[in-house]
Amino acid sequence: MSVTSTIRGLTRFDALALTALIWFLAKFLRYAFPPLFEPLQGAYGVSNTVIGAAFTGFMLVYALMQFPSGLLADRLGSVIVITAGALLAAVAAFVVVLEPPFAFLVGAMMLMGAGTGAHKTVAIRLLSRTYPARTGRALGVLDTVGTFGGVAAPAAVVAVASVPLLFDPGWRTLFFAAGLVGIGLAAAFAIQVPKRLPGEASTITEVDAESGSKTGAGTETEIETDSVEPAAGNSSAGVQRYLELFREWRFSVFVVVTILFSFTYNGVVAFFPLYLVQEAGLDGTTAGLLYSVLFALSLVQLVTGEVSDRIGKLPVIVATQGLATVSLAAFVLLTGTGGPLVLGATIVAVGIGSHGFRPVRGSYLMSVLPTSIAGGSLGIVRTLLMGAGAISPTVVGYLSETVGFRPAFWLLTASIALATALSAVLLVLEPGRTTSE
Repeated sequence: MSVTSTIRGLTRFDALALTALIWFLAKFLRYAFPPLFEPLQGAYGVSNTVIGAAFTGFMLVYALMQFPSGLLADRLGSVIVITAGALLAAVAAFVVVLEPPFAFLVGAMMLMGAGTGAHKTVAIRLLSRTYPARTGRALGVLDTVGTFGGVAAPAAVVAVASVPLLFDPGWRTLFFAAGLVGIGLAAAFAIQVPKRLPGEASTITEVDAESGSKTGAGTETEIETDSVEPAAGNSSAGVQRYLELFREWRFSVFVVVTILFSFTYNGVVAFFPLYLVQEAGLDGTTAGLLYSVLFALSLVQLVTGEVSDRIGKLPVIVATQGLATVSLAAFVLLTGTGGPLVLGATIVAVGIGSHGFRPVRGSYLMSVLPTSIAGGSLGIVRTLLMGAGAISPTVVGYLSETVGFRPAFWLLTASIALATALSAVLLVLEPGRTTSE
């Protein structure tokens, strides 16, 4: 194969590259704030509670944007929504650079939450349409690139915090650069991606006409809903279409699966370091190292996404969740008796299973959702799972103080075990399977 043909082949993935880079920037902006809590407190004279509440506002706006962004993508097109979200986040970054009064800083953080919150739900929809036969691989790349945005942000803030660059302190320069990059990515996305999605943005009817073009491994089939489009301006009829999805048991069961997984994952990652120190008796440095390993394993998403495209999504979902269930149970059982290497091995398995599930989750949802309302439907699901994820640390924290950390982690293990069981039911009863299989 010549260099020219190789380059030509790689250009097919320009939409994926731009979408993933915008997601990297979104995660970078989000995780740049926690390391800045102390300097922001010093600059504004606010308490831990106040600065924490400001970040909570960021995350709440982010969560609440999931359904509206998907709904807008169904009506206006994915390109418009993602471009607008990237521009909003860039504008908010420029406001942070100006060191505004605290109320304006909080407003900028919420605006940034809205801009970054417009991305993930719509990106899943866009990539599933752009790469229908490679959806798992594409979503694996998206999630992996985004994860490293979260890894890079704290290190970058620490590196420039005390360095007077274009702005002083240096972290302001970081946000200025992020704003410029955001504008550049938004422009490139708006120009280039529509070439991969001809007729992308016009109407719901145009999108609906493409619903028969989904391909890929596995026997997942799109859930059928009323084919009649709601009349223009009839918002109640439009919302009714989204709600009707929950009458289909396969969809509702998988929504429960995603909620249970999110409850477990967010509870685990929130308290892993503290659990390792207080229950497993490890020192803070070792606990921090093992915690980093958990996130470094996000690279497995590239593998599981690719495998799901080849053998089907539900087998990979059952396998990854089963691995996470068994390894989390082993981790709790070995607490107090296993050394750092043994506990580290179980954490590696938890990371492989939990990270491996995430891109396949989005791929499966896009394979069964009606294309014309896929964005809003996915937004509903992501709002529910993120709500469960937000509640989990509070539940685990309360249980750890009342009955102990181990019972709290056993609850998390039971949650993902139930998710695995429900996924297995979906696999066994999957359309197209027979009892002889």
